[in-house]
Amino acid sequence: MGNSYAGQLKTTRFEEVLHNSIEASLRSNNLVPRPVFSQLYLEAEQQLSSLEAGSRADNEEEEEEEEEEEGSESSSPPVSYQVKPPPEGCCTTDGFCQAGKDLRLVSISNEHIEVPSGFLLVGAKSPNLPDHLLVCAVDKRFLPDDNGRNALLGFSGNCVGCGKKGFCYFTEFSNHINLKLTTQPKKQKHLKYYLVRNAQGALTKGSVICWKGTEFRGRQSSTSTCSSTLFQLPESSGLSGSTSSEPLPPANPSAPAGTQQTAAAVDHTPSTAAFSSAVYNGKESPKKQLMKNNLSALTRPSVLGTLTNSGPPKKRHKGWSPESPSSTETWNLQLNPQASNRIKNDGGSLSSLPHSALVGPASSPMVGSGEPVSVPDNLLKICKAKPVIFKGHGNFPYLCGNINDVIVSPLLYTCYRNSQSLSRAYEQYGASTIQPISEEMQLLLTVYYLVQLAADQVPLIEDLEQIFMRSWRESHLSEIRQYQQAVPQAFPQVPSQITPVTSAQLPWLAGLAASSCNDSVHIIECSYSLAEGLSEMFKLLIEGKLMKTNYVVIICASRNRAIDSCIVITGKYQARVLSESMLSPSDYQKEVNYQLVTGKVETLGSFFSTLCPEGDIDLLLEKFYQENQAHISSSLSASVNKPTAVNGAGTAVCTSYEIERHQIRPFQLAVAQKLLSHICSIADSSTQNLDLGSFEKIDFLICVPPSEVTYQQTLFHLWHSGILLELGLEKEHLTKQRVEQYVMKLDAEAQIKFQIFLQNSVQNPHTLFVLIHDHAHWDLMSAMHSLYPQTELSTGLVDRLLNCREVKEAPNIVTLHVTSFPYALQTQHTHISPYNEIHWPSSYSNGVDLYHENKKYFGLSEFIESTLSGHSIPLLRYDSSFEAMVMALGKRFPRLHSAVIRTFVLIQHYSAAMMAVCGLSQMKNYTSVETLEITQNLINSSRQCPSGHGLMVVLRIPCIPLAAVAYERLYNVRERLALEDNFEIILGNPNSGITIGKHFVEQLKIWQKIEDVDWRPQTYLDLEGLPCILIFSGMDPQGESLPRSLRYCDLRLINSSSLVRTSLEQELGLAAYFVSSEIHTEKAVVNDVLESDPEKLSSTDNEDEEIPTEGSTSEKRSPMKRERSRSHDSASSSLSSKASTFCTESSPPQALGNSTEETTNNYERQKQKVDKGAQTTISKHLPPVTEQLDMKQNIKSTQVSITSSSSPPFSSSSSSSAPTHNSFILQTSQCSMTKASKQPPIVFLPKLVYDIVTSTDSSGLPKSSSLLPYHSVMWASSFRPLMSKMMTCTEQSLYYRQWTVPKPIHMDYNNRNEGRMDTFHPRRLLLSGPPQIGKTGAYLQFLSILSRMLIRLTEVDVYDEEEININIKEESDQYYHQPGDMWPDLESFKKMPFDYTIHDPKYEDASLICSKLQTINSEERSMSRRQEDMYTCRQTTRMRLSKYAAYNTYHHCEQCHQYMGFNPRYQIYESTLHAFAFSYSMLGEEIQLHFIIPKSKEHHFVFSQPGRQLESMRLPLVTDKSEDYIKSPTFTPTTGRHEHGLFNLYHAMDGASHLHVLVVKEYEMAIYKKYWPNHIMLVLPSIFNSAGVGAAHFLIKELSYHNLELERNRQEELGIKPQDIWPFIVISDDSCVMWNAVEVDCSGDRKSDYTWTERNVSLKQILQHIEATPNVTHYALIGMRKWSSKTNSAEIKEPFSCCHVHDFLMLNVDLTQNVQYNQNRFTCDDVDFNLRVHSAGLLICRFNHFNVMKKQIAVGGQRSFHIKSKVSDTPVSISPAQYICAPDSKHTFLAAPAQLLLEKYLQYHSHRFFPLSLKNYSHPVLSVDCYLNLGPQIAVCYVSSRPHSLNISSSGLTFSGLLLYLCDSFVVASFLKKFHFLKGATLCVICQDRNSLRQTVVRLELEDEWQFRLRDEFQTANAKEDRPLFFLTGRHI
Repeated sequence: MGNSYAGQLKTTRFEEVLHNSIEASLRSNNLVPRPVFSQLYLEAEQQLSSLEAGSRADNEEEEEEEEEEEGSESSSPPVSYQVKPPPEGCCTTDGFCQAGKDLRLVSISNEHIEVPSGFLLVGAKSPNLPDHLLVCAVDKRFLPDDNGRNALLGFSGNCVGCGKKGFCYFTEFSNHINLKLTTQPKKQKHLKYYLVRNAQGALTKGSVICWKGTEFRGRQSSTSTCSSTLFQLPESSGLSGSTSSEPLPPANPSAPAGTQQTAAAVDHTPSTAAFSSAVYNGKESPKKQLMKNNLSALTRPSVLGTLTNSGPPKKRHKGWSPESPSSTETWNLQLNPQASNRIKNDGGSLSSLPHSALVGPASSPMVGSGEPVSVPDNLLKICKAKPVIFKGHGNFPYLCGNINDVIVSPLLYTCYRNSQSLSRAYEQYGASTIQPISEEMQLLLTVYYLVQLAADQVPLIEDLEQIFMRSWRESHLSEIRQYQQAVPQAFPQVPSQITPVTSAQLPWLAGLAASSCNDSVHIIECSYSLAEGLSEMFKLLIEGKLMKTNYVVIICASRNRAIDSCIVITGKYQARVLSESMLSPSDYQKEVNYQLVTGKVETLGSFFSTLCPEGDIDLLLEKFYQENQAHISSSLSASVNKPTAVNGAGTAVCTSYEIERHQIRPFQLAVAQKLLSHICSIADSSTQNLDLGSFEKIDFLICVPPSEVTYQQTLFHLWHSGILLELGLEKEHLTKQRVEQYVMKLDAEAQIKFQIFLQNSVQNPHTLFVLIHDHAHWDLMSAMHSLYPQTELSTGLVDRLLNCREVKEAPNIVTLHVTSFPYALQTQHTHISPYNEIHWPSSYSNGVDLYHENKKYFGLSEFIESTLSGHSIPLLRYDSSFEAMVMALGKRFPRLHSAVIRTFVLIQHYSAAMMAVCGLSQMKNYTSVETLEITQNLINSSRQCPSGHGLMVVLRIPCIPLAAVAYERLYNVRERLALEDNFEIILGNPNSGITIGKHFVEQLKIWQKIEDVDWRPQTYLDLEGLPCILIFSGMDPQGESLPRSLRYCDLRLINSSSLVRTSLEQELGLAAYFVSSEIHTEKAVVNDVLESDPEKLSSTDNEDEEIPTEGSTSEKRSPMKRERSRSHDSASSSLSSKASTFCTESSPPQALGNSTEETTNNYERQKQKVDKGAQTTISKHLPPVTEQLDMKQNIKSTQVSITSSSSPPFSSSSSSSAPTHNSFILQTSQCSMTKASKQPPIVFLPKLVYDIVTSTDSSGLPKSSSLLPYHSVMWASSFRPLMSKMMTCTEQSLYYRQWTVPKPIHMDYNNRNEGRMDTFHPRRLLLSGPPQIGKTGAYLQFLSILSRMLIRLTEVDVYDEEEININIKEESDQYYHQPGDMWPDLESFKKMPFDYTIHDPKYEDASLICSKLQTINSEERSMSRRQEDMYTCRQTTRMRLSKYAAYNTYHHCEQCHQYMGFNPRYQIYESTLHAFAFSYSMLGEEIQLHFIIPKSKEHHFVFSQPGRQLESMRLPLVTDKSEDYIKSPTFTPTTGRHEHGLFNLYHAMDGASHLHVLVVKEYEMAIYKKYWPNHIMLVLPSIFNSAGVGAAHFLIKELSYHNLELERNRQEELGIKPQDIWPFIVISDDSCVMWNAVEVDCSGDRKSDYTWTERNVSLKQILQHIEATPNVTHYALIGMRKWSSKTNSAEIKEPFSCCHVHDFLMLNVDLTQNVQYNQNRFTCDDVDFNLRVHSAGLLICRFNHFNVMKKQIAVGGQRSFHIKSKVSDTPVSISPAQYICAPDSKHTFLAAPAQLLLEKYLQYHSHRFFPLSLKNYSHPVLSVDCYLNLGPQIAVCYVSSRPHSLNISSSGLTFSGLLLYLCDSFVVASFLKKFHFLKGATLCVICQDRNSLRQTVVRLELEDEWQFRLRDEFQTANAKEDRPLFFLTGRHI
């Protein structure tokens, strides 16, 4: 029938097979021929174990070929199947039937296909079309049911292409559809999928057809009796295969607990950790890694079903191609002489467990081949362990029989496979010719590795990967030298072979390597298949011949095919660790729960009771309780309660207890500033992802894991930091309820609080919300994977909340992840940019202490360092006797999980130790020295302190049910021993708060001076000083901090079988701690022994984390342990506590151990002497200790000897090593808490973990650092460089970002964008730092300084100066207006005298302008002036920006984006350049200006129709009235302030339409255009590039008048009168930032009574108010006051003044037509212009109720003019005295405008020209037609020579000098002769050249009254081409 054979031998003779095989190999491109013998076996069907059934789940495409035909996994070609030649003329095209009809699914998926009743459409696979399915119709009776059964033999099918029906043989049908098979056609091989119609009606691939004997996802194949549950993966979950429900992130997704057979179920998952770190460099990687075909409900039974097997198994031709893409390569890897020296003692480090959850990569072949191997019955019972079989190379046989007693894992296969793709990682460097490592070499290196493992070590996949990589690198050193990242480490020696290892040599070399290891590695060589080797191995196991063997390596190698291999772990310890490592955390908990619930642990309890010769421990306890109840309770209460009473009475009180104040340390401040600088850099980047300028305040939410203690701890930090008050989020009288709004526990209720947070962020766009994700590595589960029924509610919550679209898109939310273990957030798919990572700084750089801290941090590296020789007694230790007991019990109870055994042993140890300390000395033999030390110090600690302070012992039990058992047991023992008032036992459960006894609550309240009746401790930090055992449960620590009184951190029960770096480091992080830096930890054994009993401080900051752990069981000492500990314990068990324990048992170097042992014994002897002699002394000086000793002696007189020798060491930490009685006494008297604060805690670890942590590679990097970083990520490649100890945090981050990828269960899994770099979220930061170092304080400080910075961003420094020369102002009782008048009355105003005096404080160093009315007191004048100082600091005040402020280019907000032209939603603003020319007679030429007009502003202008020439700027009418329109165009001259000038008037104008023109110099046009693309620019002609502000004002005014004329002409044609056109323009400085209005309230009883208030208003309001002034066109200039905080009522009593106006003014260009600004001026041009306007009889009005604030801008403006030498570029300071020189002299010429040199010279040195005028204010200098600043000590009197001008009456005034500056024709001799001068008065005439100087002297007849000398002629220090100005000075005759 083509699909089944009865089992007879094929009739083909052997020779034929051989011949066919050779022939096929010649035709094939594969080099290795197919094994001949495998072809001689008949194939019979066999049901596959359930493990295999899940194995390939999603790799159909890839593995089907591997499994079946020529792609089949053995690299040799199959024997050609003899196909009947097709009929002549028929179609033979692949994918078409012989009738030529297309059968490909992609082609006919949408066609209607008639399917007869009872038939189904299925998809067939053709070997020639791997990517296509061929559609067939098959009778469903011949297809299997859901269980893979009940398919009729035979076949019945139709061709859907041509419609031909009735095919009865699959062979015939396969010919018709052109499958072109080279092997026997079988329906099971080629009919793969059911085809179904999707919602759109298209035909698509459905589920896999579940043939009996092949693995499929759809079924739970097992009738197994198994203790664990079956899990199902939801379809398309993409879960990386591991356990179906990965509820706890900390866990490692792992192979099923007892996965028998091949961990097929897990095979397809991208591997997790050690034993499978797989990365796919190959092309097929996305397919495998991403599991592109969804897993459909893969079931992962943890135990295989019983195989029912009728008849001989069917052999399947199944092989394994080492790496399909490169299977054709000939591998010829040179074996480097050193390449296999793996044996070098990386030993210690190599020991460690596989990464449990590692499952194999998607493509590992899990299907068995060859004859089945039967697993013997009672294997577990006989061997005491389940062997773990690691598949290696090639085919793996089926297992049948008792498969529950073996575990099959694909991890090694994965490792081999990934190591074969090594070369791809280097292709980018051009090293494509490098060959991968050969299979033979891989296997040989594996043997070398196993040989050098110690008996208590477990193989670790990472080690093997590194070995392969080093070997490969060594062999290709020359090609890759330039790409090498680290020097390869020395390798173990390999037999130096020049040629590659061949398969024939392999078994011999492997045997040779294993010959030296005393049978720990056993090599089995087999000829035909692995099946025979496995059978032999099982036989040896049953016979007990492998008792000493830990590893069996089975090799099947022959020269004509690839090798097959597997490795069986038979060592009981190794097999247990490896099998347990395959459990996920949830499976681990379930297994432990199951064992507790079903009572399987009772056998353990009964075993313990048989150990104790004195009888059951409970009976002993009961007996002890009855005998000593009365006595113990009284003496204990005396020793514990008495101190409390003493305190009350005011006697002995412990002084060492002080609550630490919360203060920011230098480190925390530095980190907060780093965070702030990162925020600023995000804001400053061009991406505009964060607009800090738009935020006014800060709000925040802190997310913490769902641990009640962590939550309360964070609330406590927040409360005491004062941050809520500082940010203004809360007022005084903060309540706890208010604080709780800012901290969110990530539990079921988090959603509500988070929604409120999101709503607030939407409603408050001007608040920056900081979302702080503390302990950020805690739950990184993808939200898509949190839907499993088994998972906890909170799983995936972080992803659901923090990664939601609202958070990602909100422009005002910044997310800060804070963690000690950032590795899982540093993958190839991370959301966090590497530039947004902030790492805690190191305290030292090049030996320099960067931040002076008064405390030293003890973290992981310091703990590891303490284990090195030459340091103090190690802080990390392991308990060898405990480990020995556990190992012995593990062999006795192979079915119990080691966590259960460990927990029960440890409980037993603690119980026995407590009994021993209480006087039952015989129990000392049933505990360990370490546990006895801990217990003794704990119980004695409170007796050493007058107040009863004691130590904390943390007992870490991750499994919550085991923790509950431990708590119950220890609690019971404590009660029986009457120790309930001595120390507390606390069960720390992450889901609940802290519960402690009332007695201890009262003690804590007294110590902490708490008066609240209802107070209860809520955090572990509240337990400071409380003697207690804290049983810390929960699979992971969640950030809980421990108090300073922590002395021992007992981690002996952590889950050491499935470790990842994060898990390990967070467990050790529990002990991280700050020690006062003045106190150095002891460097000698002696000192350390001293303090073994007092306590240890623990971390004060807030973050810690941990990992899953295992339990232990109450136990007796194993003989080995008993023997060892007696040497230290029997004489004085307690004394040796620290020293003996650690030096003898834990110190890895044996030498150290021995020497320490001697030392310890010496101290014991000393100690005993001291004890005897010191007892009386102690009792005199230390009452509490004496009580303790007395009590113990009274308990049982027989135990006096024990008590005297053992209790002092623990009651006084120093006693055991104290050299003298005195020091012993002193030490004893110390409170144990004081001692605790001086040293970090002592940490006890499982031996396995201790070995990992303390072993280092050659660079000194701890082995733990190279473990897989996190359980939900995997290595991107086995071929990765090694990490180095020298790596900084940043380099580590980049390493993980390159070499790790998230698994599908990780929340970052889907964050990738086809290789683009925009996957980083712009507003997401990551802060990482060691546990407990103070990250909470740092980020709270960050919030504080960020808030301050935002306030600073919304503040500006504005000038705040009082008006000057107030005392010179005319004091008049006459007021022309009422204080409340809104506008000036024109007639009244005309009567107001003009105030010539300058009051603007910026002119404090300017010359006073005199009028005859003023009487100046020269002393006052000189006192009020500052000394001349070029760079005087002007007084400023910081002001908060109002909503009506003007802004610079750094301001971005949604409202003004369009105004600014930066909004990406709008097109880039186009601008056009327009020339605008007009003639001006004074310049004697036509002026050509250029306008740059953006398209959006063209409506303000008029253009000629045909040519679009600019004609004029539109002007409104005087009569126009509009609320939303400003009539006056605003001109702002500016230079050097393209970034800082305040040109954004959008908010100042309150959104009103206005015309704003920037007046810029030609050379600055481009830069201003870049920063202000939507502003109109008026570009000055290039001749004004070096001109001052006078030129800009001059051109603005002239242009505006010219435009007024044009508009009058244009609008006259429309019937509008010329006088109706609006004549005003606004000229504003570029530093005007805000405007204020004074509101006067005149509602008082008397007319003169009024009150006033000042408020910030919009510029729109002010301008509209002024524009509405009655008769406004009669005023020439209108201005306002400069703001000052010192404004007084007198200044605003008169609402309007007739005086100088500055900075911001409205100019009537019509009235001032004939008054020009001086275009040459640089300084004081506004004063000069004001004087000329007034002298022309025009009105200048200042509105005193309005004022303008001017911002201090440090760049641009007048500062942009630098006076330097013209000849040299070197900046030399030039004093103002050098600005002029004699004509024709060799003076150094200066590169500066002549006018600037003149003005500066006169400002500082005018006394040289006017000596009589110096401080002579009653005789000013007469200045004609201009005002020049002659310095503050000279007064000037301004007169105008124009006819009809208003001048002061000069009669009676005698002048001390005359200044004639560029006189025009209006100045005549007769005009000058009106004025009177002092004798000796001086004259200064200034002209453009020497010629006009002479002409002026003649024309004005100056020689009549003035005497000139030749040497009195000067010029500015300019070269001739720079047109210097010339001076002539003379004296009055």
